[in-house]
Formats: sequence, C-alpha cells, structure tokens
Amino acid sequence: MEIDHRAPAAVEAAAYFVVAEALTNIAKHSGARSGLVTVRREPARLTITVRDDGKGGADPDRGSGLAGIRRRVAALDGATRIDSPDGGGTTLEVELPCGS
Repeated sequence: MEIDHRAPAAVEAAAYFVVAEALTNIAKHSGARSGLVTVRREPARLTITVRDDGKGGADPDRGSGLAGIRRRVAALDGATRIDSPDGGGTTLEVELPCGS
C-alpha cells in the first residue's frame, strides 16, 4: 500500500511562500554568510525552520516580509516563532497543520 506523503495544496503553497520570503529576507537584510532550511513532515503537521548567521534583530512589526509570513501561516491555523537576538542570527520556525 502506497501512502501519499504530500501535504494539502494550500499547505504546500504556504510552505513555498514561507521559504521564499525567508530566503529573500536573509539575502536582503541579514548580512548572513549562510542560511539553512529544514522541512520536516509529521502526520499532522509540516514544520519549516529557516536559520541564518546574520546580524539578527529581525522584527515582524517592521516591514512586510515577516508580517506576511505570519498572516499566511495564521490563515491556515499555523504557528510562527521568530528568534532574532541582535548580533545572534535569526531562526524562523513555522508549523502548518496538514491532517493525519
């Protein structure tokens, strides 16, 4: 029996948006030398983590990139966490529900 491991189309679209926007933010604003994207699928959720070694200080209340990610994720009842201490790089973690 073959099991379909793909997430629903809306979740896949949101995941694509999250990764594309996060990588754009790294390239434009972080001053990072490197970034890492990790995507993990569990039966009921998709977790995306994007990390960089940039200058930190990312603020979702300034600008539209991180705010757009939060809005897109919230529309699917997902969760967004941002850890971005000044001088310490940025970690963005998104969890999107995708059924079991």
